[in-house]
Amino acid sequence: MQNQIEGRAYVLGDNIDTDQIIPAQYLTYNPSIPEEYRMFGKYALSGVPDDQAGLPKGHVPFHPPGGDGFVSAYSIIIGGKNFGCGSSREHAPIALAAAGIKAVVAEFYARIFYRNSVNGGYLVPIETQARLVDQVCTGDELAIDLTAGTLTNKTTGDTWQLLPLGEVAPIIEAGGLFPYAEKVGMLKR
Repeated sequence: MQNQIEGRAYVLGDNIDTDQIIPAQYLTYNPSIPEEYRMFGKYALSGVPDDQAGLPKGHVPFHPPGGDGFVSAYSIIIGGKNFGCGSSREHAPIALAAAGIKAVVAEFYARIFYRNSVNGGYLVPIETQARLVDQVCTGDELAIDLTAGTLTNKTTGDTWQLLPLGEVAPIIEAGGLFPYAEKVGMLKR
């Protein structure tokens, strides 16, 4: 796990569900096949309606024109309440990771999305008590310091406190549940 995560923000609203993160019609791809894994990145967030884009000026595409179409220009998602709700689709954090997302900062998560993110080592799900969707704009340059537990908006200079990762920190640090179990001697390969 990186203790420092930096990148551009992509801001979403409340109740972003797993069908919005990766619509069902793209679940035919197999994430264990590298070429098909890339397709999850291509279609990540393709189900998010325009009014969830987090900006009053309208929808900002997650894959801006001119990119490779698979990896987004954004690496940190700022979400609201209940991020990852809906079905227990483990493909949702895979899709975000395939698109280049390193962390999601939200007010709170649907439990299954949170555990799938941690257990698979796909991305770091971080919680905050601040309503960041009203204070951060898509495109802002952000810096997350997991050691200090802070999020800094390098564009505006604002800094917010993040909630500690707690008991999932060693799992995230190991790269997921299986690497963690192997590291602590619970699993031998």
